[in-house]
Amino acid sequence: MGEMQGKQVELEVTNVAHGGISVARLDGRVVFVSDAIPGEKVLAEITEDNKKSFWRAETVRVIEPSEHRQTHIWDAASVDRAPADRAGGAEFGHIEIGHQRELKRQVLADALKRMAGIETDASVEAIPGAENGTGWRTRISLHVDEDGRPGPYAARSHRVIPVDSLPLATEEVAEAAPLWDRFVGEERIDVLQPSTGGARLIIGRQKPVTIREVVGTREFQLDDGGFWQVHSAAATTLTEAVQSAIDGELFDPKADNLDLYGGVGLLAAAVGDRFGSGVRITTVESDASATEHAGYNLSDWVGASAVTARVERWIARIAATASDTERARLRSATVVLDPPRAGAGKQVVEALTALEPVQLVYVACDPVAFARDVALFGERGYRLSGLRAFDLFPNTHHVEAVGTLVRA
Repeated sequence: MGEMQGKQVELEVTNVAHGGISVARLDGRVVFVSDAIPGEKVLAEITEDNKKSFWRAETVRVIEPSEHRQTHIWDAASVDRAPADRAGGAEFGHIEIGHQRELKRQVLADALKRMAGIETDASVEAIPGAENGTGWRTRISLHVDEDGRPGPYAARSHRVIPVDSLPLATEEVAEAAPLWDRFVGEERIDVLQPSTGGARLIIGRQKPVTIREVVGTREFQLDDGGFWQVHSAAATTLTEAVQSAIDGELFDPKADNLDLYGGVGLLAAAVGDRFGSGVRITTVESDASATEHAGYNLSDWVGASAVTARVERWIARIAATASDTERARLRSATVVLDPPRAGAGKQVVEALTALEPVQLVYVACDPVAFARDVALFGERGYRLSGLRAFDLFPNTHHVEAVGTLVRA
């Protein structure tokens, strides 16, 4: 522990950083400070001073508030509470919703400029839902403390915070959440509201149950504990975004089109629905249960298949062993990829670009990982030809981006 840890200091907050935190300087040193807004002066407590290049701090009191500051949408996460007692999961809830989107735009633009040398004027688009960004979460995870009480983790620790409301949750999820019950011996309670069948609980390691989600006129089956987009409008938004991100002039339905990190086939179906019943597409996903569901969900397309494999291993093997005929079909392919937060990474980018697909549509939930990968694609002959961003996680720092990459 350094000598500054626990001390309170006044900070002038200058800009936003990735991860829902803001940046200030103290005697020339960078300080990452939570629960603040660029332009504010705050009293903050130093929580970490053992890094030579930067320190961390928590806002204790706002001295000069930003014009964009609002009463937090969740009193359990308010700056009025001691930092250790603030619930996590709504770290932008003290910022007016339009300014939240501006800060997210800045984070995305800064990452692309710094890491890939790309200037972008893409804005962060609002999607359907409450104007203040509440009532959108169709899935919520509650953790259980030693006494069996469920609640969210604190903002920056694994301490369970008892709460009496869940403002980001849909009304059905909020009503179903067992906030006043006790679950001694359990670790986690998941509450979810599929498109059909009402809200349900998953307590601990329950055996999976098949549920159904509806996107437009299409129905998808999946495990209740499986991955699905969290915002009630996200699956529709991403379906339409991926469809419009594909350059139809470059699309070849008979190519070896790919949907990487495909889950239960949402985005493969988006491609199939835009380009018709003759589309060939292979979806690749490491979760065996998800690919089993994907096979069913993509049964409208004779040329669709679902493969269970780790994407990095599968694509590297294809790059190493593809025949000349397969390479030709891959060169004319469109590739959709929706990697986890860590991004696709160097191994996947190198294997993909070795196959020289005609275009890639990259769905990104982390702007920094996305910018790093765009730079890697750039080094290997692909340029970012289109970019949109969506506010799929209002009142949090998360932002979703959909970028199109084509051979330069």
